[in-house]
Amino acid sequence: MATVKLWTDAEVDAAPAVKAVFDDIRATRKSDFVNNFWRGLANDPPLLKRTWEALKAVMMVDGALDPLTREMIYIAVSTANSCSYCIHSHTAAARARGMSDAQHAELLAVIGMAGQTNHLVTAMQIPVDEAFLVGG
Repeated sequence: MATVKLWTDAEVDAAPAVKAVFDDIRATRKSDFVNNFWRGLANDPPLLKRTWEALKAVMMVDGALDPLTREMIYIAVSTANSCSYCIHSHTAAARARGMSDAQHAELLAVIGMAGQTNHLVTAMQIPVDEAFLVGG
């Protein structure tokens, strides 16, 4: 259960600052659907706007990483941070961007292996090799 109110479309329509962000979400994503994350953030319009603008600047621009790769990285980080909502949301987004079942399976294998080796190296407190350091 949410710890904040999730705004309805009627409530959004009555709040110009929130409506502007929701309209931009809909236009940018070319969808009428606005998910619960944004509906929860609507309780704090400046935070809603700031978060949407930052997300657009990272996830929805042309760059060296293609959109599917960005979504897959988001899934991996969300897994590391135990964010079930983000895992579901970004898995859906990755599938919409063409992620296949085989790619998802490989992604899960990489996430699992990274988690395992990260825990092992942390437990053993292995020093970083000089060759891996910038300028090393």
